[in-house]
Amino acid sequence: MRLVAALGGNALLQRGEKPAASIQRHHVEDAVAQLALVARDNELIVTHGNGPQVGLLAVESANDPLLAEPYPLDVIGAQTQGMIGYWLLQAFKNALPVRPVVALVTQTVVDPADPAFLHPSKFVGLGYEEGEARRLAAAARWTIAQDGPRWRRVVASPDPLVIVESSMIHTLLNDGAIVICAGGGGIPVQRDAHDHLSGVEAVIDKDLASAVIARDVHAEVLLILTDVPGVYREYGSRSQQIIKLATAKELRAMSFSAGSMGPKVEAACRFVEAMGTRAVIGRLDEAQGLLDGTCGTTIVLDAQAPASDASS
Repeated sequence: MRLVAALGGNALLQRGEKPAASIQRHHVEDAVAQLALVARDNELIVTHGNGPQVGLLAVESANDPLLAEPYPLDVIGAQTQGMIGYWLLQAFKNALPVRPVVALVTQTVVDPADPAFLHPSKFVGLGYEEGEARRLAAAARWTIAQDGPRWRRVVASPDPLVIVESSMIHTLLNDGAIVICAGGGGIPVQRDAHDHLSGVEAVIDKDLASAVIARDVHAEVLLILTDVPGVYREYGSRSQQIIKLATAKELRAMSFSAGSMGPKVEAACRFVEAMGTRAVIGRLDEAQGLLDGTCGTTIVLDAQAPASDASS
């Protein structure tokens, strides 16, 4: 099968961990050990988050006395694609030495008139105590918001429209390569009247961009890999209940957190509605079970089980 696997940010850096290269590489190796199991007999595209890495480089850039102005987010996004892509590339080559692997710097076209630019909402970077966050925000002209007990920078997250390198990704897949692409949702760019590209100060949602890629390469399954077993009804309450199987229409009738599960559910629904196949949301360390349908939450276009069997 042709698969797209979207790695959550926890695959690289868990909450509270220092963003050291050695720690992130260790997580990458653990992630690839799981993905290699599903890659052996399938075509595979791997996408990944980059929020903590973008935030770290943005802080460093804003505080660098040698720079007249900080690097823009599109440039920092490209830097993190190279760094994380290198780690994933190397880990895959070590795990599957005979399989060709490519890490591709990827651009994502957005609409400069997208209303998301007026309402920054995407968390990037590390969390801070409120006082420190406000000091950084004033110095670097950031917008900040509360994320649980911490405060973090928020940036615009416009809707991904087109992956510029989609045809190249398709070609590489057809040649048998594992393709690592669309890190952080891809580098946000806009097109002018002459079809020229230029960078945009934003961050793309990785799961929504993954759905675009999965649609464009005619993937059969979109795996959205995170650190929870699946999608829950009444998550966090005593009566929370995992949803094992649901249609896109059923999930769209429910409410999910905009900062965590919401974009994952939206990405899954978009893919299923476009392709009529399936998406699965669940834990990275259960990747094979997600593919087999024994773990996670499977999202389909048409009901495949009675409503009473849709959760357990």
